[in-house]
Parts: sequence; C-alpha cells; structure tokens
Amino acid sequence: MNIQENISLLPFNTFGIDKKARFFVQAKTEEDVKAALLKSKELKIPVFVLGGGSNILLTKDIDALVIKIEIQGIQVLKDNEDEILVEVGAGENWHQFVMFCIENNWAGVENLSLIPGTVGASPMQNIGAYGVEIKEVFHHLKAINRQTLEEEIFDWEACKFGYRESVFKNELKDQFIIVRVIFRLRKKPVLHVAYGAIKQTLEEMGISNPGIKNISDAVIQIRQSKLPDPKQIGNAGSFFKNPTIPKEQFEALKAEFPEIPSFPMEEGVKVPAAWLIEKAGWKGKTFGKIGVHKFQPLVLVNYGGADGTEIQDLSRKIQESVQHKFGILLQPEVNFI
Repeated sequence: MNIQENISLLPFNTFGIDKKARFFVQAKTEEDVKAALLKSKELKIPVFVLGGGSNILLTKDIDALVIKIEIQGIQVLKDNEDEILVEVGAGENWHQFVMFCIENNWAGVENLSLIPGTVGASPMQNIGAYGVEIKEVFHHLKAINRQTLEEEIFDWEACKFGYRESVFKNELKDQFIIVRVIFRLRKKPVLHVAYGAIKQTLEEMGISNPGIKNISDAVIQIRQSKLPDPKQIGNAGSFFKNPTIPKEQFEALKAEFPEIPSFPMEEGVKVPAAWLIEKAGWKGKTFGKIGVHKFQPLVLVNYGGADGTEIQDLSRKIQESVQHKFGILLQPEVNFI
C-alpha cells in the first residue's frame, strides 16, 4: 500500500477544484481499506473516503488520510428466470456498471444512465433520476466498520433510504466504508417512461415499443442535452435537492405562479429546484470563473481555476434568493468539504 503525502485532489473531483490531501492512498481491496484505517490510527489523523468525487465541493485542503476507493469486480450471486443478484465493487464506475447491465439485459438501472460517480456512493446517496431510485434495485451491501475493522452487512431496511438520503449520511455518518453493493435486477423489465422527457424523446427517436437500451439511450440523450460534461466544465451535476413542500404552501404558490410544475408525493408536493432557481433569475448567470449553467440552472459550474469557496458563496446566494421569492429553503445535494 503506497501512502502519498500532499497530493493534489484536482484529478479526483468533478468540480475541478485544486485542493490537497495531507495523505492519500488508493484502496483496491478490502484489505487495503483495513490497512489504511490502521495507518490513520497510527498517524493519529482522521480518514476521508473518496469515491468518484462527483458529489463533493472542496473548499479547503483535507488534513486527513484520503482513502480513494477503487475496489473492482462484478460477480453474479444468484440467477433465475425472473431476476439476478449481482455483487459489485464499490470502486466500479456507476455508468459503466449500468452499461454492463444493459448489455446483459438486466433491467432496473437503465433510467440511472450517465449519473457520475461510483457504485459505492449509490446507496449512500440513494441516487435517483427519471422516476427511479437505487432503493428499488438495492438488495444489501457490505461495509467495513471504521473502528473495529470488521465487515458488516446492511440490508434494505437497515439502510433507511430517503430522498437522496440513507443511514450513512445521518446516524452512521463517517462510521463505515462501503466496499461492495449487491443489486437485485429483473430479467423481465418494468419500464419507467412517464417521468421527464423520456416518452417524448423515445417518440422523437421513432421508438414505440422500447426496451431497456432504448430507455438508457433516451436518458443519455436528455442528460447530454442539458448537463455539462465534467471533463469539459467542472460541475457536480444537480447541486440542490428538489424540495417537497406542504400541500397548503404549494396551493398558495400556485395561486401566485400558476405555471409552477409539481409532482404529488405522500408527504406533500415536490417542486423542481431548477424551476425555482430559473424563476429567481439565476439561469445562465456567470461570475468570473463560476456560474449557473445556461441550460440547466440546477447545475453550478467551475469554468476553470475557481476556488470551492466561490461556488459555496454562490450557492448560498441562490438559496437566499429562492427563499425570499418562494419561501422555500433549497438543500444542497452536494457535500461541502
């Protein structure tokens, strides 16, 4: 295990922020993770776990041992005529895993195509897009306890999934390192085409009887038309969560803004954060090296050489503006470091 010192994290975060890690190690196996945890205790410094770096905003150097999770591997655990149980290394690229599933005709994750990041981060964030969330295909995961170094198993219930939430972002935050995730995928697809522009895009593609690859192709086309490629413009995808507000509050807003889009939920009404941000006047605005994307106001961007604190300040101004106009406080989906 090669532990490096004072390593720039510029290549390891999609915002393209140049901050340093005091110590840095690439963990390719569970044993590497355990060895790194032991080393952190020896050095008496904290641990910071890094996956694909697609959901973080670095605002300072990290005075810790940064463990970059690179555990690979895809293994079939169970296979019958209806479903397949597959175990995936936490360091596998999420989109490449989705493409692997589509090639093998395993259904359930096609709507989650082109989401940046690693497999290990997917249950932590309960990633979701176009009407599908990870919790719908999740079976269980394996994680290493940071204190005991023991591997523990978390089933669906133990993960306490919520909207972009799980137990690993709340009461068990910074207590475990996810090393492998097990998914239950279908052999007989149940397609989700009602959310967003999927149905319209399929019609434009001339597809009336879609399969999972068609769904994936449509999602990729939609995402590429709206979202900037992090390799070209630094960003972390959707910066804010879509807020869910009480029905009474929504009805009051609808009286003032009749065109406000909405999605009824059990706990209230979900309103697209992108619409709120655009209505508050932020879409396409640039401020030196940073800005709000011209096609998707939910995405904050680093045009090159920006500091994370600049983007953090911009996000706070957007929050204040939206709260002032609509009475809704947007919650960041991105983690400030």
